[in-house]
Amino acid sequence: VARKLGAPAQPELAIGAVTANGGRYINEEIVRALGVSEGYLAAETERKLAEAEDREAHMRGACAKLPIEGRTVIVVDDGLATGATMRAALRSVRQAGAARVIAAAAVGARGSCAALEDEADRIVCPEQPELFFAVGQFYEDFEPTTEDEVRDLLAEARQGRVSA
Repeated sequence: VARKLGAPAQPELAIGAVTANGGRYINEEIVRALGVSEGYLAAETERKLAEAEDREAHMRGACAKLPIEGRTVIVVDDGLATGATMRAALRSVRQAGAARVIAAAAVGARGSCAALEDEADRIVCPEQPELFFAVGQFYEDFEPTTEDEVRDLLAEARQGRVSA
């Protein structure tokens, strides 16, 4: 589970991201441009790390983590605005020993997709529009999937009965 580190007074602007296993990516350029303090960065990282750990535990339940060492791992996101959460997630699975890492998103800012080339073995992002303001602008319904819905889908997948 990756969680965005939001900018001060602009929580939707990612200044970085953290994963449940402690992986972290910081966009130093944005941090410098906004004058984000080390204190804010440390506090936001701690808060979001705890949130990621709680979410992962809640969604996983009693199930053990699947081994990814030596496997191909596809990391999926609804869209790539800054790419911060994707970058943190890619680093996390690479650190866990994935043999091949693929980043997949339905839509993304061109620059963000290109910036992931040094993190993933392959990037699949079919829609990279010229004018990109936010991921939500490309969806008719951008309501978030609830944790309970995700947990239920994961349970169904474990039992081999996921339907479209």
